[in-house]
Amino acid sequence: MKAVVHQKIEGLEGLSYSDIEDPKLSEGQVKVKLKSAGMNRRDIAVTYRHGTSENPLVLGSDGAGVIEEVGSSVENWKVGDEVVINPGLGWKHLSEAPPEGFEILGLPDDGTFAEYIVMDQDHIEAKPQNLSWDEAGVLPLAALTAYRVLFTRGKVKKGDTVMLPGIGSGVLTYALKFAKAIGARVIVTSRSQEKLDKAKSLGADVAIDTNSDWNEELKGEKVDLLVESVGRATFNKSLKIIRKGGTIVTFGATTEDTVEVDIRHFFYGQFNLLGSTMGSAEEFKSMLAFVEQHDIKPEVDRVFKLEQFEEAFNYLKDTKNFGKIGFQIS
Repeated sequence: MKAVVHQKIEGLEGLSYSDIEDPKLSEGQVKVKLKSAGMNRRDIAVTYRHGTSENPLVLGSDGAGVIEEVGSSVENWKVGDEVVINPGLGWKHLSEAPPEGFEILGLPDDGTFAEYIVMDQDHIEAKPQNLSWDEAGVLPLAALTAYRVLFTRGKVKKGDTVMLPGIGSGVLTYALKFAKAIGARVIVTSRSQEKLDKAKSLGADVAIDTNSDWNEELKGEKVDLLVESVGRATFNKSLKIIRKGGTIVTFGATTEDTVEVDIRHFFYGQFNLLGSTMGSAEEFKSMLAFVEQHDIKPEVDRVFKLEQFEEAFNYLKDTKNFGKIGFQIS
């Protein structure tokens, strides 16, 4: 089969579009012929984390396709079923944090940038019927992350004001759509006017420049829940815009990880700071049901053919996207 593989050379230069052996099916597993796959910034990081002396690795965490073969003891799936891949491996039940041994598909296990993948029967779910293949393929990782950030960790509810600094990533575009679906007010920021305009077209109530004075732009309005994924560049601005007793949930940092905080301002403000990563299989099922119930469509920025992997990775690296980047797999 054809696949995007990383080997021997650190970074993107170690990627190739190669012929490799089809994955072998074991008991309790299904073989999925992939129709589409989605990119995440994690895919770039993996090209540096995957050791140059290790075996070749198929990249990719997101995918959707059709079951082509089922192993013995598989009970709930049959050939022809349309499915999406749950990229969170080893996190079955809702819990405060991932269990020991939790991994994300695409390192150390082979991922979805290939014609076929073999998965345990517990790590697939039925494809939402309201989504096209391109939409389903880019859904799993980022949508699951956004769902846990907002609902499990952030406890967002109708009427809350949610702020999303740095709008444009897959996770934040899902967070925007999820928050609007339950009746929250959403404020977004970006350094790009084009991204601000796109966010407004998707329902954002207020869109402001990331480099502006947020308190001045919002005329003193405070925020109930802020989703922080930028890091050092915006963290203290975020801390000054949430209401007393308000919450910041962080799931990543596109700028520096290390942040200095005025701890006195923090404890006087009675603020809550929560971390979040991916989500459990139970949350994955709940997210899929939510997407169907509210007819939410992923924001698909661009779709590449698998053999166009170099262009796709450079596009992702330059953060040109608004929403998700996908691969069509023939």
